[in-house]
Amino acid sequence: MALNISAMIDRKGMREHSGIVNPREIQMSSRMYYRYIGSLTVPPCTEKVVWTISRRIRTVSIRQVKLLREAVKDYAEHNARPVQPDNLRDILLYAQARLRK
Repeated sequence: MALNISAMIDRKGMREHSGIVNPREIQMSSRMYYRYIGSLTVPPCTEKVVWTISRRIRTVSIRQVKLLREAVKDYAEHNARPVQPDNLRDILLYAQARLRK
């Protein structure tokens, strides 16, 4: 699922329907990832959301960052809430086994 950020620049405040996302089509950049149960970071801050975080850090270009800032415009000034404590929740590391030939 790729989004064209440059097409969003002049559409602030408008909603964009992304359609149905099939989790099986999401390509992880690493065979190792972290998974934990948390909550959404924007209202209504729904709990029991399963977060999956790739262990490998992906990078973006300076141009991509500028396009995102232009599209968002407020630079996350209205972020819903600060980072929350882990509350002793389990954070699991999954490692996919490699098959030997």
